[in-house]
Amino acid sequence: MRKSGIHNFPAMDRVVYGKPASEALNDEAVRLNAERVFLIVSRSLNTQTDEIDKIRKALGVRHAATIDGIAQHTTRKEAAKVAHQAKEARADLIVAVGGGSAVDLAKIVIMAMEHDIHDEAGFDPFPMNPGMNFSPFRAPKIRQIAIPSTLNGGEYNAAALVTDERHKLKQIFVHPEMMPISIILDPSLTRHTPSNLWMGSGTRAMDHGIEALCSPAGTPLADEVVLAGIRTLREGMLRTLENPEDIEARRLSQYGSWLSAFGLQARIPMGASHGIGHVLGGTFDVPHYYCTPVIMPSLLRYNASFTEEAQKRLAIALGAPGEAAGDAFARFTSKLGLPSRLSDVGITEDKFDQISKIAIKHRFVQANPRPFKSEAEIVDLLRMAA
Repeated sequence: MRKSGIHNFPAMDRVVYGKPASEALNDEAVRLNAERVFLIVSRSLNTQTDEIDKIRKALGVRHAATIDGIAQHTTRKEAAKVAHQAKEARADLIVAVGGGSAVDLAKIVIMAMEHDIHDEAGFDPFPMNPGMNFSPFRAPKIRQIAIPSTLNGGEYNAAALVTDERHKLKQIFVHPEMMPISIILDPSLTRHTPSNLWMGSGTRAMDHGIEALCSPAGTPLADEVVLAGIRTLREGMLRTLENPEDIEARRLSQYGSWLSAFGLQARIPMGASHGIGHVLGGTFDVPHYYCTPVIMPSLLRYNASFTEEAQKRLAIALGAPGEAAGDAFARFTSKLGLPSRLSDVGITEDKFDQISKIAIKHRFVQANPRPFKSEAEIVDLLRMAA
C-alpha cells in the first residue's frame, strides 16, 4: 500500500455515455452556450460513413466548419494551419471526433488560437522541459470536446504530443485546460474503426494503466481504478475480437479505456514504454498503437525487480495469476494479432543508438521505476525487444 503522495483531479467537467454522439454533443454545445462549433474529424468517418453528417445535422446552425485529413502524428505545421482555419470560422468550441491524432490536434489547436501561433517556430517557447510541470501557456478562452473512435485514452489527459518536423522530434505540450471539458463515449461510432487500430489502441490504453500502477508516484485510488480498467479492457477487447459487431463489448472496452486512463487524469508520470514510444512514433513513424505491444513485455521484465508487487496485481488483472506479467501481456497482445517485436515494425538494431540518445532525455524515460543510468542500458532494453 502506498504511504504518501498527492492525487490530482483534472480540469474536466464530465464524461457522457449512453447517448448517440450527435445528441450528446448538441446537448453539450447548448450547455456551454457554444454557437460556432468547429469539428476536427477522421477522414474515413467523414467520407465513408454518415456519423459526422449526423453530428452536423444535430448541431444545425451551431455547426461552423468541419476539417478532416488529419496526419497520424500531429505536427506543429498542421496545428498552426488548423488554428488559423478555426479562427477564420470564428469557432467558440473545438470538437475532435476520431482517434488520438484528432484529439491531440484539438488540444494544441486551442493553444495555437490563444497565442496566435502562425507557424512551427511559434511553438518554440512552449514544449515541456525537465523540471516543468506545465508548458508556459495562458489558459485558453476556447475549450474542446473529445468523441473518441479508438481506445488509446489520450483524451483523458491534459497533454498533447506534437511533432516538430524540423527536427523529427515528438514533444509534449501540456496545460490543465488542454484537457477536454467533456468526453463523449458512443460505442456505435467505433464500429467503423479498423480491427488492428481498435486492438492496438486498446493496448495503448492498458499501457497508461500499467505505467501508472508501476509508477513510484502512483496513488491508492489510481491503482485500484486502473486495475479495474485493465480487467475490463481485456474482457471487452477479447469479446470484440470474437464478434466485432458486439456493441456491448465495444461499450465495455470504452469503459476499460476510461478507467485505465485514471493515472493520466491524476497526472501520474508515465514510464519508459511511453517515452520510447514517443521516439518510435515521432522520429521513426511507428504507429502509436503498435508501440506498446513491441515494448511493454520487455519493459515489464526489465522493471520486474523494482515493481514486483504491482506486476503480481497486473498479472491477475490480465487473467494470469502467478505468471510473469511480461509473459502474460505478450501472450494477450499476440492473441489480438498485433506485432510483438521491434523488428516487426521496421526498427532494427542499427537504429538503437539514435533511439537511446533521444530517449535518455525524455521525462517519462527519466521517470521509469527502474532508472536508466546510461544510453547503453536503453540499448539493452531495445535488444530485449528486438
